Amino acid sequence: MTDRFDCDNCKESLYGRKYIQSDDSPYCIPCYDTLFSNTCDECKELIGHDARELFYEDRHYHEHCFRCFRCDRSLADEPFTSQDDALLCNDCYCNEFSSKCVACDKIVMPGTRKLEYAGSTWHEGCFICHSCSQPIGSKSFIPDKDEHYCVPCYEDKFAPRCTRCKKTLTKGGVTYRDEPWHKECFVCTSCKTQLAGQHFTSRDDSPYCLKCFGNLYAKKCEACSKPITGFGGGKYISFEDRQWHQPCFTCSQCSVSLVGAGFFPDGDRILCRDCHTSL
Repeated sequence: MTDRFDCDNCKESLYGRKYIQSDDSPYCIPCYDTLFSNTCDECKELIGHDARELFYEDRHYHEHCFRCFRCDRSLADEPFTSQDDALLCNDCYCNEFSSKCVACDKIVMPGTRKLEYAGSTWHEGCFICHSCSQPIGSKSFIPDKDEHYCVPCYEDKFAPRCTRCKKTLTKGGVTYRDEPWHKECFVCTSCKTQLAGQHFTSRDDSPYCLKCFGNLYAKKCEACSKPITGFGGGKYISFEDRQWHQPCFTCSQCSVSLVGAGFFPDGDRILCRDCHTSL
């Protein structure tokens, strides 16, 4: 008498039939599928033992049911993503959710390098300087209306140029006669001392420090022979073709101040009333 060889579930004989062994117990194919197969999340039918089964995040699918929610394209061998539990192929996901590059109007694919600025998106290679057409990448840039410039091109195109050296002024500087200068370029015409931040004057449109201007062009005090510039509120006395600093305008004989008092010329000398009377 032959030993029985039955399905562990339905007890029907398995002789001459296909079966599947599970946990040391044999099962006929229908019982095995009923007991152990997963249900397809899409069609809600069992995924038979002989079907190709795909799963994603604890969800199981027949191969033919694993498709894009939008275009119905098979995702079995394609990259995909999930949006609100709906499976989408990369093309549909990008068309619906990804940004478009404002330069080339193509989709910026997820995971690719991009640049975002002022609410717009560019492929990294599409974000270029309007002047030199080189990619800006992670370097500094300067926007001008709808155009973007790398710093060297912007400075070359828009930044003011120094009146003396003709190079661009990137920061600071001095304005003289409505013209821009680098601080280090704005110097005394004579001694080349920097004039930024100090008093200066000019002659024939050329700037001079007060010392050089006094030495070169100012009249000399009749008493001390030093320049009379009149800068800084300094007052002076002028008589005929001669000038004096106000403190230097004194009697040549007794040295009393003659400012606001009568005086008498005596050749190259100037005398107070008393000294003139005593002559």
